[in-house]
This record gives sequence, C-alpha cells and structure tokens, in this order.
Amino acid sequence: MFNTKNFSPKQLSLFTAIVLGVPVMLGAWLLRPEWELVLISFVVFVAGSYALILAVLQRFIYRKIKLIYKFIYKTKASRKEETYYKYILPQKGIDEVREDVEKWALQRQGEIETLRSNERYRKEFLQNLAHELKTPIFAIQGYLDTLQDGAADNPEIRERFLGKASKNVQRLVNLVKDLDEISKLESGEIPLHKENFVLQDMVKEVFEMMYGKASLKSIKCSLKKGTELGMTVFADKEKIRQVLINLTDNAIKYGEENGSVQASIYATDGKRVLVEISDDGVGIAEEHLSRIFERFYRTDVARSRKVGGSGLGLAICKHIVEAHGQSIHVRSKPGVGTTIGFTLEGRKEG
Repeated sequence: MFNTKNFSPKQLSLFTAIVLGVPVMLGAWLLRPEWELVLISFVVFVAGSYALILAVLQRFIYRKIKLIYKFIYKTKASRKEETYYKYILPQKGIDEVREDVEKWALQRQGEIETLRSNERYRKEFLQNLAHELKTPIFAIQGYLDTLQDGAADNPEIRERFLGKASKNVQRLVNLVKDLDEISKLESGEIPLHKENFVLQDMVKEVFEMMYGKASLKSIKCSLKKGTELGMTVFADKEKIRQVLINLTDNAIKYGEENGSVQASIYATDGKRVLVEISDDGVGIAEEHLSRIFERFYRTDVARSRKVGGSGLGLAICKHIVEAHGQSIHVRSKPGVGTTIGFTLEGRKEG
C-alpha cells in the first residue's frame, strides 16, 4: 500500500475527491449505465470536490500552519519568506510540518537549557565574587577598627595588624588584576605576540622561579626523563609563561609534602606539542573535573581558600590556551594526583 502520510494539500485533496467520486460513479452507473455519462459525472464531481477540499484545507488548515511558522521564527516575513509561505509551504505534507515543529521544539528546549545553565553559572559567579571580595575587605576593616580603638599605641600589635591588612590589600589587588585580565582575554582585547621558543627552557625557568615555594613543602620539580630534548613551539612567550606558572603553582599548593611536580613534553602529530604538568597530590574527584576551569570554581572551598589564590588561575590558563587555538585538559584521581596538559603549535618556519 502507498503511504498517504506525506501527501501535500493538493495530493490529499485529489485523493479524497477520487475516493468520494468512486461511489458516486457506481451510483450513476446503477441509475443510468452509460459509460460516457458516468465518466463525465465522475470527472465533474472529482473536479468540484478537489477544488472545494483544497480551498478548505488552505483556508482553515494551512493558514493556521503559516501562522505557526511565523510564530516559530518570530520575525516579520521578508519577501523571500512570503514566497516560501505562498508556494513552498502548501506543498509540504502534514508529517513534514510536524517534523519541522518538533525540530523547532527541540532547538528551543536546548536554548532554554543553555539559558538555565548560564543563569546558574551567573548566580554562582556573583556569589563567589562577592565572597572573594568580602573576605579580605572585612579582614582589613577588622584590623583597622582594632587599631583605631587603641591597639595602634602598641608598636608590636600595630606592626602585626598593619602587615596582615597589607597582605589582604595585596590579595584584593591580585584579584582585581586577574579579573581585569580574564575580562580582556574573553573580549579578545589582549593581542598575542607569537614567536618561536624552546619549551623545555621555559619550564626550567618557571621551576627555578617556584623553587622557594616548592622547597617549603620539600617538593621536587623536574622534567620527565625522556622529554628533556628541546622542542620549539610558536606561541606568545609571556602568556605561556603565565600558564606554566599558574599550573606549577597549583601543583605545589595541592601537592603532598615530600612529593614531586613533573613536566612532560611530547610531539604529537608533527604540528603540535603537548605539555603536561603533573603532581602526586590530593587529586580531584570525577564530578569536579568538568568544571575546574570555571572562574572561582573550587573543589574544596575551605582548603582552597586556606592555600590562597584568586580562584581565577585555571580560568586564565584556559582562555590563554584557547586564544592560541589550542586545547587544555585535565586527568585526575583522588589520592593519586592531577595532570593538566595543553597543546601548542610547533615551530613555525620563516
């Protein structure tokens, strides 16, 4: 049997008219068995029925469908769209129209979910930003109030409280600087100044910079054996230095006492170089892995704020790497450690 589901209005009208015309033709034959008269009656009836059914379909059904399409696209119809509604839409079967509406509904559902997700993210961001600003501001206010209430007369207390207030001011300065930088990165305001440089040399420089912080926890920073051979990449040297500093700083913060931080550098497909910074620290639970590059997202709020930082380091790393047209990833397991890696473009000749 043929399928009538995707009939256009014209096809459906003709099919219905023929179906109705068959009993009329049989009735005419029974009344007057003359083939010519019966055929003329059949043709006239089918033609009249076809015109009537088509008019009804177009007036009462496809006019409504046209309104549905206009509602779906929420725009005033252009000349091109009016042509579509006038000539193309009436050729569509009801099932095709249904598929269009279902497709639109799925698209809207996806957009609604995205909006909900963005709204949750916005609320979390504002809450976290308020907390990050509130903590040092209240601390500074507390120290200054204490000094104003007479503690300033005691030289020892005065120096200690001023020192603590100064540290919290510096924390605010760092937070504002990080917020400003990430805003510029997101808007594309910071241009990239790419050049060829040896990645291993930069990693060694960063490890030397972080030596003091690493030594406090007896953590050893090193290049993985077999990856010491210099590899040249084409990137913004200072931006990549910042990424390596942030990743190494995180690895030391969350690394275990007497542990290690290791850098691994590999050539991947002949066009890109992969660098990974690994630690043997506390690790990150699986449910947090997809969100660690979000601004202010912390897997352990109490511990994260205790070790310091603005909570923007990994978000900045992600924006810098993606500004280079590359990707950043994380692998981790609680109690085993964390590896964060990113790719860079290999040496550019000429």
